[in-house]
Amino acid sequence: MLNIGDIIKLNGNSNLYALIYEENSNSFGAYNIFEASASPFSEKHHVEIQIPELDNTLSVDIRSKLYLNSGDGTLFSTISPENMEKILRLDILAKVEGYYEKFHADKNKNFDPEATPVSYGGRVYDEKEMRSLVDSSLDFWLTAGRYNKQFEKEYAEFLGVRYALLTNSGSSANLLAFSALTSPKLKDRQIKPGDEVITVAAGFPTTVTPIVQNGAVPVFIDVELGTYNIIVDRIEEAITPKTKAIMVAHTMGNPFELDKVMEIAAKYNLWVVEDNCDALGSKFNGKLTGTHGHIGTSSFYPPHHMTMGEGGAVYTNNALLKSIIESFRDWGRDCWCPSGCDNTCNKRFGWELGSLPYGYDHKYTYSHIGYNLRVTEMQAAIGVEQLKKVPTFTQARKENFRRLYEGLKDLGEHFILPRATENSDPSWFGFMLTVQDGAKFTKNEIVEYLEANRIQTRMLFAGNLTRQPAFVGVNYRISGDLKNTDKIMHDTFLVGVYPGLTHEKIDYVISKIRSFVLSKI
Repeated sequence: MLNIGDIIKLNGNSNLYALIYEENSNSFGAYNIFEASASPFSEKHHVEIQIPELDNTLSVDIRSKLYLNSGDGTLFSTISPENMEKILRLDILAKVEGYYEKFHADKNKNFDPEATPVSYGGRVYDEKEMRSLVDSSLDFWLTAGRYNKQFEKEYAEFLGVRYALLTNSGSSANLLAFSALTSPKLKDRQIKPGDEVITVAAGFPTTVTPIVQNGAVPVFIDVELGTYNIIVDRIEEAITPKTKAIMVAHTMGNPFELDKVMEIAAKYNLWVVEDNCDALGSKFNGKLTGTHGHIGTSSFYPPHHMTMGEGGAVYTNNALLKSIIESFRDWGRDCWCPSGCDNTCNKRFGWELGSLPYGYDHKYTYSHIGYNLRVTEMQAAIGVEQLKKVPTFTQARKENFRRLYEGLKDLGEHFILPRATENSDPSWFGFMLTVQDGAKFTKNEIVEYLEANRIQTRMLFAGNLTRQPAFVGVNYRISGDLKNTDKIMHDTFLVGVYPGLTHEKIDYVISKIRSFVLSKI
């Protein structure tokens, strides 16, 4: 009786072998086997094996298949389960690649201006992400494993930082970043309830909500129109003895003035958290954003600069902060063993912490009121391949932004056009337009026109957070006024620049904006 994994010698030719991969009642599916030296080797299609009966190395080609009846050959050898697993896995992944080519590859190629939507953001991927995703699922490890470890290492290397930790979203990344600063392990630099944090109201809520959730007080400063970043010259006048940190995002990928912010932070001994969720690949003074402050955060939601579907990261050069972030992410535990490991510290039953008895299991000792914000292995597997594409994604975003700017730059009478911060090189998230005071149309009118023409638009997220229903009753302080923030709430919108937008789509967006404006003047 022949079984999967058996090698048979084919009748009538002493040099031909086949490897059975499928059993039916009276027939078998098999791969042809060749001498390894007889054909070029491809990691996608070949697995080399050695069997005791032969001295030379054999090559299994998953593309070369045949169906055999029970009498077509005789049992010659059997390969190891490990080798059979490699071969079947490779076959599955090749089928995934074929599936991608058949059903996914052409989705974004044809543009019909009368029917095709122009999204502001979305996934850009190829067969490599799908192969990696399925490869991880075949391991069925599910929680953080080899792909998670690989991504964290490679992401830290990409950013040029010592530590990068994956989490399940950019919002979770911000929560972890700020929560870490409330740890008693930071001693006199611990942020406590009632302490103040400098931030802005023109942005995404989860840059600010971790401050509120931890009992601290957000202090809102206005932003500059055009760059849409914090007015740095107003920071010092907002600082009080209660101020402990600055937590701000690089708006739409445009870096805020990091040199000035870090100088102020050093002067007043403040923490700096860079919300880098919309700015992966952006640089300030030649250095990547997210790496200037004490902690940086990223989001891997589909419209962002790379994606895992859902996912985020927190990164730092500070070993103590890294261990605290990891603790908050992993239930608040004091133990730092990776999933599936025990006794990394070599004293699992040798600790005495809190008022626990000596020797209480360190795996179940908790030093923080934490969360479970871990990522799955399948998300990390997608991220490994997406990370390789970030440099080309960044260039595409810059080119799409440039093309939009060139096509709209003569409309400055009607719009405040976006501009990069001095000494910065943005990897843009979107192309912001603010309707000028006195324009002959409103933001709502042009947005409705663009949406009616299948061009997706978005606001600068929450507009003015202090006017959102969620902030009714929240303890916050405004330093100065939020005049520009209110202007943004009323008059600012954005269109996309993500890598999935072809020149044809960008030109369509330009033509529709221009035609709308011309119809109003």
